[in-house]
Amino acid sequence: MSGAGTVREIVDSALYLVLATADADGRPWSSPIYFAHDDCRTFFWISSPDARHSHNIAVRPQVGISVFDSSAAIGTGQGVYMAAVAAEVVDAEAAGRAMEVFSRRSLEHGGRAWTPADVRGDSGMRLYRAVADEHWILAKDGRPDHRIPVDLR
Repeated sequence: MSGAGTVREIVDSALYLVLATADADGRPWSSPIYFAHDDCRTFFWISSPDARHSHNIAVRPQVGISVFDSSAAIGTGQGVYMAAVAAEVVDAEAAGRAMEVFSRRSLEHGGRAWTPADVRGDSGMRLYRAVADEHWILAKDGRPDHRIPVDLR
């Protein structure tokens, strides 16, 4: 399987990503988050704007993302590692499209349908997006933690 095929297989089969953020002082924080995606490049999630990762994104939008199967046997796992830029989705048109993507995946996984109204006003939740500009996977060549870049174009 190609590197792009591996990325797509891993991302499509996972329910959660690990979002790595840092605050204004560079102090790191990671959060497991249920997500939806658009072609493994744009990732969407719903979170409280009061969550630590949401505060971190507001001051430092550069994030790291990992997606992997945590049930894989030791030494057999494969993951996708990404560098991305994240932000709250505030544009109404973009939010509508993103909510379609998020809601469709939520329903596929037994969750509920979501609408833009669910992430506005005093709902306590907001819609976020991260756009990945770099993807890597492990090389699987016997060298420890040897990551290779993957071009999804």
